[in-house]
Amino acid sequence: MNICIVCGARPNFIKVAPVIRAIETAKAQGKSIDYKLVFSGAEGDPTLENGLFEDLQIRRPDVCLGVTCVNLNELTGQVMSAFEAYLQDNPTDTVIVVDDLASTMATAIVTKKQGLRLVHLAAGTRSFDIRMPKEINRLVIDGLSDILFTAGMSNNSIANREGAELSKVYMVGNVLIDNMRFNRNRLVRPVLFEELGLEEKRYIVFTLNRKALISNRENLQNMLEAIARNSQGMRIIAPLRGLAKDAVVECQGKMGREILTLVEPLPYLEFSYLTAQAAGVITDSGNVAEEATFNQVPCITLNSYTEHEETVKVGTNVLVGEDAEKLGEEFRKMELGQWKDAGLPDRWDGRSAERIVQTLLDLQ
Repeated sequence: MNICIVCGARPNFIKVAPVIRAIETAKAQGKSIDYKLVFSGAEGDPTLENGLFEDLQIRRPDVCLGVTCVNLNELTGQVMSAFEAYLQDNPTDTVIVVDDLASTMATAIVTKKQGLRLVHLAAGTRSFDIRMPKEINRLVIDGLSDILFTAGMSNNSIANREGAELSKVYMVGNVLIDNMRFNRNRLVRPVLFEELGLEEKRYIVFTLNRKALISNRENLQNMLEAIARNSQGMRIIAPLRGLAKDAVVECQGKMGREILTLVEPLPYLEFSYLTAQAAGVITDSGNVAEEATFNQVPCITLNSYTEHEETVKVGTNVLVGEDAEKLGEEFRKMELGQWKDAGLPDRWDGRSAERIVQTLLDLQ
């Protein structure tokens, strides 16, 4: 079986890393399986430092398609053209795509046009807001896929409700947690603990990435002010870059005070240590929220929905949307240690990638 694994952004590599390691294990055991790793972006993408691949213990992409444009429709077309050319030159029978980027949808469309088997990792996630470009991507990718690997029962229910045959849907668990378990004893304590005088469980981590939050500076400032009003004095560490960093700097400048302590983005194993040892996490990232639930760290998500309901129903996650007052209320509870009881969702056992690869071998 010749598999092509496609990634469109840094978080995708973190999710496919366990699958890659499981494929390499199966190949070493004599199984008829191999893979190539394809990145839709440029080889010199600054978010893909060598340390990331060393931390994940996977190789760098075998091929970079080199598409870097910002416009989503233009990006979709360019990725489709570049990926079609890749498939013509590289024997492939199965393509694995992950999550819901425009590049993911583009490669999914080309895969089916070429008559190849399409596998969607982290399938069945929905916001139920068709105005969101990613929601359209999810519908297209799931609709085209021959195999849907889901993380939990809620994702299974969505896939089945939308017409996916039961034989196509496999609840393998959350593959991101495979990485967490794999790296649990490999985490690296960042030097900023000494530089900033941080103590474990005596700080909060803040991350920001959503364009809707970054672009609405007035509401972002309201959120920071709500945090300040409800603060008990615990330090808030924010590893931010680019537009997110610029937005926070602007807001804090208008406020005339520093609510967040801005630091440079950290390597994967250092960031994982930072969040695992935090008193709490404030984020708009689903991945960070899932990791917080695994680490049993209180988490506030700056969104009105989550693709993984189990982080809210079972885990440590609470949704506040873009409501500054609600954020302030939950932040106060977080600092005071008054968080809800939580546990680990089903199949967060670190064996999701094994189940994925065994299913692919059984179905070839």
